[in-house]
Amino acid sequence: MTYVTWKLSGLPQHKVIGSGTNLDSARFRYLIAQKLGINTSSCHGYVLGEHGDSSVPIWSGVNVAGVALQSLNPDIGTDKDPENWKQVHKDVVASAYDVIRLKGYTNWAIGMSVADLAESILKNLSRVHPISTMVKGFYGIENEVFLSLPCVLNEQGLVQVVNQKLTDDEKAQLQKSAETLWSIQKDLKDL
Repeated sequence: MTYVTWKLSGLPQHKVIGSGTNLDSARFRYLIAQKLGINTSSCHGYVLGEHGDSSVPIWSGVNVAGVALQSLNPDIGTDKDPENWKQVHKDVVASAYDVIRLKGYTNWAIGMSVADLAESILKNLSRVHPISTMVKGFYGIENEVFLSLPCVLNEQGLVQVVNQKLTDDEKAQLQKSAETLWSIQKDLKDL
């Protein structure tokens, strides 16, 4: 949707964003904080790429008070992880399905997430959000696709993409997500 909006609007890339994985990342931090028994505001981490099933949890960047959880558990988020942190991401993905199953729609959560983005723009807060933006040229992605990356957002729109250091596996997952999107949208390139 963000790609089509960008193509049809004629606006510059930094003025066209999608809510992306802002909500997924909020749920991710909440569930990590719950598992650790700390306040969510003390936990930092992002889910990038596409919203939903193929989203990419960036375990290499999860930290509490500057301490990377991966430094304490090198297998965090993998199948070899004795603490089963991978389940946190599975729960993030399942949460939307759970809400839909229980009430039929997910309007409140996405509404709050978009309000969070609007606040950053309207109040010129320059906060970092994982939002959907043009990712061509990032992490070896070669096509014009919109995926979520951490971005600084203020009244000017998207002013900077934070070039987060990713593991090879995280990069590969993002590239796979980009290829999947491109295979769907390549026929729309002449909009």
